[in-house]
Amino acid sequence: MPLGVLFGVLLLLLLLSAFFSGSETALMSLNRYRLRHKARQGHRGAKIAETLLKRPDRLIGLILLGNNLVNFSAASLVAIIALKVGGQPAVAIGTLLLTLVVLIFSEAAPKTLAAMFPERLAYPAAMIYYPLLKLVYPIVWMTNACSNGVLYLLGVRSDQSGLQSLTREELRTLVHEAGSRISSRYQKMLLSILDLEKVSVDDVMVPHNEVVGIDLSDPPEKIAQIITESQHTRLPVYRDSIDNVLGILHLRKLANLAVQAFDEHSLQALLDEPYFIPEGTPLSTQLVQFQRRRLRIALVVDEYGDIQGVVTLEDILEEIVGEFTTDPADEIADAVRDGADAWLVDGMANIRELNRAQGWELPTDGPKTINGMIIETLENIPEPTTCLVIGGYPIEIIASDENRVRTVRIGPRTTAKQNRG
Repeated sequence: MPLGVLFGVLLLLLLLSAFFSGSETALMSLNRYRLRHKARQGHRGAKIAETLLKRPDRLIGLILLGNNLVNFSAASLVAIIALKVGGQPAVAIGTLLLTLVVLIFSEAAPKTLAAMFPERLAYPAAMIYYPLLKLVYPIVWMTNACSNGVLYLLGVRSDQSGLQSLTREELRTLVHEAGSRISSRYQKMLLSILDLEKVSVDDVMVPHNEVVGIDLSDPPEKIAQIITESQHTRLPVYRDSIDNVLGILHLRKLANLAVQAFDEHSLQALLDEPYFIPEGTPLSTQLVQFQRRRLRIALVVDEYGDIQGVVTLEDILEEIVGEFTTDPADEIADAVRDGADAWLVDGMANIRELNRAQGWELPTDGPKTINGMIIETLENIPEPTTCLVIGGYPIEIIASDENRVRTVRIGPRTTAKQNRG
């Protein structure tokens, strides 16, 4: 056979080797979730690639069969060419040159290109591999049977492969990496949904001492004033203490009842049965419960049955979409700017709400308020002018009494994590 023909066949074998190497990398580098999405949209190449990747052992067996076949054939051909050109001494030189050529042009370059643009090569290659696998299936089956037998002895089962479900943290990473494909607002909403399981009703509830309700022990004039000035549509009704709650009043039911003319019995007749939930309930669970029960408000109780606060459907939704109410009471800021960088903060301010409003990263895995966080850190109620650092934020106690910290000054974050002063 003329040398020109031999070199032509060698070039063809090198191209086939590059195809097998590159297509293997491309198929294995495919984003499986993007592949599934395209397959469901009807993309032919994606459908075939998804079918092949359901049994990766067969696909890899086919690719390795082809790749080794062309590489060994190329090595034999180089030996023939070397013998014709320079005799036996040229065989060693030909082997070295073939190794370099295969390494560069048939392995490194096509695999790098395939890793950078996997879909461009994977989908056309899949349409070639699918009929080829049907053609040489007996050989591939025998090869896989032997390799799977070796893996079985090593404790590896072929059915352990496949598309695994993403964890919550992996989903968070995907949302972050979406970049400009998803607007920042939608990214925040998606991340908030993923975080619902980590947030409990304790983090968003209105605490016991801030619950607005109707005390039937109060005079009718005060009850009428509370109803008239209420910014909420549902109010808990109790006697003497919120722990002695009688029910939930929907103010809409008062439409046919003159506010000044009602009595205690007529008011109690309008009450809905209170709905109690244990503290620590994840927001994701409570959202489902609200939906199933068709309720919008719940009373949070501790292990002793004492009411700790009130949580509403609105509170949970605001964890996802952010604040969307214009309640005048909400306009009373818990943080007031004090100078260029510092803020004066109420001791009872909710840490999660402060973090969201100010963009801070104060720790939220412990107490829910600034007062609780400081007392837990110092293990006592500090005197004014006491300074400490929590989560990298310098905090100065401005006002306190024997019960709690009332006002603090929080400065810009530093590199320090926690310190007392």
